[in-house]
Amino acid sequence: MILRHRGREGIEKILGVRFRDRELLRISLTHRSYAHAASMGSENTNERLEFLGDAVLDLVISDYMYNKHRELDEGELTRIRSFLVNMNSLSEMARDIGIGPHILLSREERADGGAEKSSILADTLEALIGAVYLDQGLHKAREVVMRLVLEKMNEAVSGPLDYDYKSRLQEQVVKETGALPRYRLTEEGPAHRKIFYATVYINGEIRGQGSGSSKKEAEQAAAQQALEGASKDRVFKGSNSDKKGE
Repeated sequence: MILRHRGREGIEKILGVRFRDRELLRISLTHRSYAHAASMGSENTNERLEFLGDAVLDLVISDYMYNKHRELDEGELTRIRSFLVNMNSLSEMARDIGIGPHILLSREERADGGAEKSSILADTLEALIGAVYLDQGLHKAREVVMRLVLEKMNEAVSGPLDYDYKSRLQEQVVKETGALPRYRLTEEGPAHRKIFYATVYINGEIRGQGSGSSKKEAEQAAAQQALEGASKDRVFKGSNSDKKGE
């Protein structure tokens, strides 16, 4: 069983693009679970477009920063670009503009929360960028990319790029509790496309979860969630001592 797709006009309004090739737009939104449920071939999934969109993202961001921010050295340029194109940043952008409901997923994948999974959101956003590039060229793709990343890029450039959440979390937890955060990792997917999931425990309590295309990225995302939760709770002290899962 598969779900009927949502109107593609909605995604065009989100991107500010009117596609000439409607089939290209459909493929960019087609997750492999949908294609499998519909007995469609792999050429009907968005995975090849995702590969292309990833390259377009790198080019557009690199070109813009190289020309706009001459004060940044190679290391700073690389760190900012990596921050902008990692799974968590891309999925956050995709959520902000509302891509999830438009992704073609199998009924089972959608019921499992696929429309909100970071890996699926990030991959679909890259596929859409690849589709825009093929349909209307680099100029239009650049417009779409810059509209998505400019605010986050400016924030990264204007201040210290402080996204080493693991180090910050460890420093804060040790200071407040005397204990170290503990991470548990799981993974899924084929060897060439693994997705990693991390859970961080503090005093035996789950305080953050995250995912990424590498173990490091997943742990950073989990640590970030833990820090954001701590900013609301003020401190890590008083965590439950339930050791389940640790």
